[in-house]
Amino acid sequence: MITGMTRDGTFLIEDGRVSGPVRNLRFTTSYLEALNDVRGVGKDTALGRTSLGATCVPALHLGSFNFTGVTEF
Repeated sequence: MITGMTRDGTFLIEDGRVSGPVRNLRFTTSYLEALNDVRGVGKDTALGRTSLGATCVPALHLGSFNFTGVTEF
């Protein structure tokens, strides 16, 4: 299980188009469940740095992701 929050720059996409901004959201989900329904993989990659090192990963289009609330800041 992972939990976290989205950051500034989160947008609602409807019918393949950005339809507006959304508030920062809190999520709690299982890696395995999220990766079980990958609908697309981007061709560009982004370098992500963490306290454990760095990874170079593409964007994923996931079929489902569990958002559990709205952040309050």
